[in-house]
Amino acid sequence: MRGSLSFGVSRYVLDTNVFIEAYRRYYAFDIAYPFWEALIELAESGIVLSVDKVLEELKKEDDRLKNWAEKQFGEHFASTDNLDVVRSYQIVINWANSQKQFLDKAKQEFMKSDNADAWIVSYAHAYGFVVITHEAHSPNIKKRIPIPNVCKALGVEYINTFEFLKRVKFEFTGYILR
Repeated sequence: MRGSLSFGVSRYVLDTNVFIEAYRRYYAFDIAYPFWEALIELAESGIVLSVDKVLEELKKEDDRLKNWAEKQFGEHFASTDNLDVVRSYQIVINWANSQKQFLDKAKQEFMKSDNADAWIVSYAHAYGFVVITHEAHSPNIKKRIPIPNVCKALGVEYINTFEFLKRVKFEFTGYILR
């Protein structure tokens, strides 16, 4: 079944902003390490992964996040260098180029080799994964191409981190009130 493990669980691909927003804001390592442990556990179970282009973007971040991504989650960044993903990438890029809504600068940025967005959608499209992103669908945007706009156009499901955590029934445990 496309997008599910054999027992009916969806599979997810993480956008760069999921890692960065969690690290910088609400799930910093010092206060919410169970979130990061859960990502590793879910990745080891085959439920979640990200793509190599996301790892490249994370390598530009703070040392602690970069080190975690490389050392703790490193094997869970899937390669985009395969025929299925490249075929989907062509579909994604053709769709983006055909949209009169977006400015040429937005299209150029979306297609840059160091921009993971098109590759995330391509991976999800190729293998039936759900995209996890903090971006929102924006039907009137012109200056950039949001991941949800591409997903919606190509029939790829997308959700945010909080919906993802609900779906996998994640709970923080072990806190101590003092």
